[in-house]
Amino acid sequence: MQQERLTLLGATGSVGQNTCAVVAAFPQRFTLKYLTAHRNWEKLLSLSRKFHPHAVALTGLSPNLEIEKAFQSIGVDCLWGEDGIAEIAGRADVDIVVNAVVGAAGLIPTLKAIAAGKKIALSNKETLVIAGELVMRKAKAQNVSILPVDSEHSAIFQCLVGESRDQVNRLILTASGGPFWRRSRDSFESITVAEALKHPNWSMGAKITIDSATLMNKGLEVIEASWLFDMPGDKIDVVIHPQSIVHSM
Repeated sequence: MQQERLTLLGATGSVGQNTCAVVAAFPQRFTLKYLTAHRNWEKLLSLSRKFHPHAVALTGLSPNLEIEKAFQSIGVDCLWGEDGIAEIAGRADVDIVVNAVVGAAGLIPTLKAIAAGKKIALSNKETLVIAGELVMRKAKAQNVSILPVDSEHSAIFQCLVGESRDQVNRLILTASGGPFWRRSRDSFESITVAEALKHPNWSMGAKITIDSATLMNKGLEVIEASWLFDMPGDKIDVVIHPQSIVHSM
């Protein structure tokens, strides 16, 4: 079995950490060539010691000679800022780019990976929310596969394997309802940030946890699903499913 070479954008977040766990569990199938993080350079350094990437990029810190020396001491080049992550996303010597960056910052690296003709494992929904038509058009032109990593869209992707899209009547995204699903509306003014960050089912980053508490995240996922699966919004439903057993249908 040929080993697949990965670039992991957003290595220190929850999706990034799970990706690292998969690579560690299947070293004969995967190897990490490039890693990026926003500000957590200590964690990125720790991952670099374990996986020995060719280079890393830090997007949220100014260039720092001491940090560069720390990476160079283990034989890893350190790039900086938006230019650094864009360069890494477009490197030729990989097979798959895993985009687990948070927010709109994930768009440019996605476009760079598409231009390089790389298969993309996408966990950055903002890429499609803000530029879905552009991204999918360029991916089609480059014959690039975009594979959804998030659980809801991955479930739908798996359901559709081998199926004819014109036979699909609707897509159903499931939502847990977040921490306030059973809370009375008249108490919403007293909700605290700490309460909103206590998701009943999942441990995620702060942004997506807050977006889940307001259900804004599910709105973003409807837009993402529309572009991923070429499905109009009026054929995408959302069902509240607090048990989180089914991940979309």
